[in-house]
Amino acid sequence: MPKYVYYALAIKQHLIQSRVRKAGIPTLDASAVEDINIPVFPLEEQARIVSILDRFEALTTDLQNGLPAEIEARRQQYEYYRNKLLTFDAA
Repeated sequence: MPKYVYYALAIKQHLIQSRVRKAGIPTLDASAVEDINIPVFPLEEQARIVSILDRFEALTTDLQNGLPAEIEARRQQYEYYRNKLLTFDAA
């Protein structure tokens, strides 16, 4: 499965980047890539792993997007009630 290979290579990204030659134009030799081992499981197991990792990625992305919005909403709520408490009617 292509998505399984994507995740397997993403895990080894640091190893791959460490093998890039950085003189002039960065290059990656085929021999460096050939040494990378990716465990091959049956397609059903690969699909299960991809499904779990997709859900995990969606959850972390949702947290990164949702948490700042929630913090901002709570800040606005705090400011609203603070202003209500500190505003006294002179009547």
